[in-house]
Amino acid sequence: MAKFQNAGIQPFGVNPAGVDAHASYVKKLRFNFPLLSDPDRAIARAYHALKDDGQGIQRSVYVVQRDGTVVFARRGAPPVDEIVAHAS
Repeated sequence: MAKFQNAGIQPFGVNPAGVDAHASYVKKLRFNFPLLSDPDRAIARAYHALKDDGQGIQRSVYVVQRDGTVVFARRGAPPVDEIVAHAS
């Protein structure tokens, strides 16, 4: 988190589960970032993070600047240093 904070990045996750399920999930895994609910998968669809079956979510990382410009997009879990490098 320190690397993200130093780069001025606010990470958050998006998941199709409901808000109530997220609360216990966040507590169990001790997430230190917000987890947003996307039950109709609209966000996942907009960011091309749906798997071929249209239901499953492919882990994806995006860095979006305050003006809405996407400056980094990668499927999977790229290293933090790679993500941060594209935020400047």
